[in-house]
Amino acid sequence: MSATSPVKQGITFILLLSGIAGGYFTKEQWLPYVMHAKEVKAEVAEEATKHQTVNDRVVVSEQAQLNLGLKAKSLKPQSYWRTLTVPGMITDKPGQSDRGIVAPATGVITKIYHCPCDMVKPGEALFQLKLLSETLLTTQSNLFKALQEIELANAQKKRLSEAVGAVPESRLIEIDNQILRQDLSVKTYRAELIARGLNAEQLQNISQGNFINELTIRVPPLLLTSVAEPVHQHPHIESETAFEMQELKVDLGHQVQVGQTLCTLANHQHLIVEGRAFRNETALLERAVSQNWPIEIDFQEENTDWGEVNQQFHISHLANVIDPETRTFEFHTPLENQARRVNHQDHEQILWRFRPGQKVRMKIKVEKLDNLFVLPADAVAKEGVEAYIFSQNVNTFQKIPVRILHQENRQVVLANDNKFPAGIFVVQSAAEQLNRMLKSGDNTGVPKGYHMHADGSLHKNGDPE
Repeated sequence: MSATSPVKQGITFILLLSGIAGGYFTKEQWLPYVMHAKEVKAEVAEEATKHQTVNDRVVVSEQAQLNLGLKAKSLKPQSYWRTLTVPGMITDKPGQSDRGIVAPATGVITKIYHCPCDMVKPGEALFQLKLLSETLLTTQSNLFKALQEIELANAQKKRLSEAVGAVPESRLIEIDNQILRQDLSVKTYRAELIARGLNAEQLQNISQGNFINELTIRVPPLLLTSVAEPVHQHPHIESETAFEMQELKVDLGHQVQVGQTLCTLANHQHLIVEGRAFRNETALLERAVSQNWPIEIDFQEENTDWGEVNQQFHISHLANVIDPETRTFEFHTPLENQARRVNHQDHEQILWRFRPGQKVRMKIKVEKLDNLFVLPADAVAKEGVEAYIFSQNVNTFQKIPVRILHQENRQVVLANDNKFPAGIFVVQSAAEQLNRMLKSGDNTGVPKGYHMHADGSLHKNGDPE
């Protein structure tokens, strides 16, 4: 045993040296296979790490941000009013917006001075009417006769008064009573003619025996009210009192009767917004009225240069009757209109900002909620029952899950679950596009001159780490 142990050890040593020498001289054949396996393992580990760090982030180049119109704002808690949205419509204010002009006497229309949509001012002529009314002609004749009787009675009284003692006093008293009766008749005839539209100059002509055969119908001065001044200045805006001819109801040559409507004049300065709600919404509107909460009106204006509506709206009237057909009741809020005067070649026209018949949406305040996040509807992306927003860090956009409490057409209310760092910047639009890019792997990559950290943030090359 002892004699053979050194021999075996020597043989083992020789074989080991032979193996090492053989491996050294054949390393070019087997070494690439070993190194390739190590590189594959390293790449798999690196890819797994990268997937874990950027699977909720997408990198968007500056040009792509411009194409998507991405804009980010700091996310801050705020208060939000939960509202009830009901349909509404702008209508004229009864008794103030429209006014009919009627024929003061029977006659024939011989001239029409204005057409529909024309602006009319106080005292302007509207129609020329050739009189056919026997009553009006008789009134003029009676007025002239009464005035003549007064002149004759005054002359007789003067003559009798000069004959002192020759004329009984009862005779002078009788003449005074006659003059008094004629004065009363003159006042009556004058009042009737003024009511028919005659002015002081025409009454003077009648007093001299020049009877009126044609009558000019004008805009009554007391009919007009001020056009509301606009919120902002405009080269064609004026606040002068004016009406427009809204509807013309006669033609040239038409014979009209006394009291017949000739046209309708309109001034849409004072309007009302009429909303309609259902019976089960009564308590909500009554609370808004009792608390004097202002309501919001969406006039659905696009591409307008009128500016903001500088007016606060409150409910001024709740109907106590429910429409049996629609099962709704109406409520009103006043609206002050704005106007522009437009000069055409031969006439002027008033253009109103709000027009009767225009549809609106009215938002009634119901409940105030505090410490919430309010974002535009396009700032939230949805996947089934899940919802997400995207925060921005230079060119990197990270997806963050959120909880929706309330949603409207243009706004989304998010719960403040303390998931967000204070003041993070959140994109205000195109969230759905960013989510699709993230899901499809459509990543524009790290832009030239930038590098990405392990947390997914993007930094310029050369900036301090």
